[in-house]
Amino acid sequence: MRSSFLPRIRIISLALFIFVLILLSKLYLVQVVHGEEYIDRADRQYIKPESTLFDRGTIYYENKDGRLISAATLKTGYTLAINPRLLEDSESTHSQIEKIIDINDEDFFFRAGKKNDPYEEVLKKMDEETAFEIEQLDIDGVDVFKDKWRFYPGNEVGAQTLGFVGFNNDDYGGRYGLERYYDDVLRRDSENMNVNFFAEVFSNLNKTLGGNNLRNKGDIITSIEPSVQTFFQTRMNKVHDTWNSELTAGVILNPKTGEVFAMAVSPSFSLNEFSKEEDINIFRNPIVEDVYEMGSIMKPLTMSAGLDSGAVTAETTYNDKGFLELDGYKISNYDGKGRGVVNMQEVLNQSLNTGVAFVVSQMGNNIFADYMKNFGLMEKTGIDLPNEVSPLIGNLDSPRNIEYATAAFGQGIALSPIMTTQALSSLANNGILPKLHVVKQINYEIGPAKTIEVEEGRRVLKSETADEITRMLVKVVDEALVGGTVKLKNYSIAAKTGTAQIANPHEKGYYDDRFLHSFFGYFPAYNPEFLVFLYTIYPKEVRYASQTLTDPFMDTAKFLINYYEIPPDR
Repeated sequence: MRSSFLPRIRIISLALFIFVLILLSKLYLVQVVHGEEYIDRADRQYIKPESTLFDRGTIYYENKDGRLISAATLKTGYTLAINPRLLEDSESTHSQIEKIIDINDEDFFFRAGKKNDPYEEVLKKMDEETAFEIEQLDIDGVDVFKDKWRFYPGNEVGAQTLGFVGFNNDDYGGRYGLERYYDDVLRRDSENMNVNFFAEVFSNLNKTLGGNNLRNKGDIITSIEPSVQTFFQTRMNKVHDTWNSELTAGVILNPKTGEVFAMAVSPSFSLNEFSKEEDINIFRNPIVEDVYEMGSIMKPLTMSAGLDSGAVTAETTYNDKGFLELDGYKISNYDGKGRGVVNMQEVLNQSLNTGVAFVVSQMGNNIFADYMKNFGLMEKTGIDLPNEVSPLIGNLDSPRNIEYATAAFGQGIALSPIMTTQALSSLANNGILPKLHVVKQINYEIGPAKTIEVEEGRRVLKSETADEITRMLVKVVDEALVGGTVKLKNYSIAAKTGTAQIANPHEKGYYDDRFLHSFFGYFPAYNPEFLVFLYTIYPKEVRYASQTLTDPFMDTAKFLINYYEIPPDR
């Protein structure tokens, strides 16, 4: 049997020998026989990108009718470059070019002075007419060539979600958002970027040996709906400007599938002119990368845990004195006032801190902590965006009662907005925690497209509990939110506001006059198509989220209902 392998081994060895011999022969011809010729060619040649110098996959939005809209694509124009080695009279060259198009004088002469550098880019993104005029000058050492660059048609719309392409040292690729997360899919090799003949030899050799790996390259189709994203960005900008907030942001998603329809951050920035930004922190996506104490928006999760465990029902009552004391600390309602004997529905209607603390006391700290962790509050969501942050929930392992009581109304634990949104989505999704994602399909250059399969999330609440908490949250909107004046006659909406004090990093405790406002809701409540989450940080001269975010939420709800032609549910 061993002898049968010997002919195969000999054939393979012979093939390898021939390959190495050919390679060595080619290198000998390049370096020895034609060495002087190619050295001369290399000396007079510089990197000249062709139209394929920069290539990258496209990022698409998909509108409600299934039509694809480019969110990140390529734009073609022209680049002006000089070879300082061949440039005889830089002043005359500058004067001639300046008659056609404005160029930075100081930068031009600085680049022209690099006599040992064969290639310097003077101006990019020129139109065809300008490029033709410069080319007609026929100046030795001046070249105009076709070029491509990344272009974002929506400019600032969805900027923190999309991210952009830029340099990290010598590497040019995705730096933030989807551009970074899916960089391996979107990135293409620069096939025609040849410094000289030697570079071409080894570039082609590398491709021969390793292949182009096109099977993993393609375009991505997101679940972002362009009209929804544009509306939402505009509305978040208005909230931000109206209240002079430090930051305003929000998410719109389908709580059943986990598909994100829109993700907006204000202030935003121009994706096509990101280099003009002085503060790079504006490039980050705080919805995914930051954590906050979210406040009363957490009360529906606490209440649903109490309902699901059997510790309370909607009609369970307690005597609200306006405050309670635990471990030497005092917990008060937002206004410090007691309501007397009230049921759990009123706890949500009036957003009573003492009420949800009572719910925790009825179910026990450990059971409450288990529910919170099962809601996904101890782990990242796994959404397909970079730099997702972990939660800060150490208080849910405390030996003291006070930490659990404050966690019941969103204080003392810090969560990312996307994590909070996912947890709240379980209330709208029949008690199942959905898997959130922004990309729905990858169209590979070679091979079949890959559809992002919707994973079945884990059940965190009984179906009956999800129905009950939804009924209670609908009642909050119909009866309590701004006195019941914003309810929609023909549509059921389940919602809750949140107002949280902002922690003072310089002193122990919280600011008295700085708040984080949040608002979440889903609709049509009993068969929801949309969940909307909004928040704004430190809005000025206003205290409650109902004042800042009710109108933006209702405007968004009405827009979605009309745009998607959602039929009435009541």
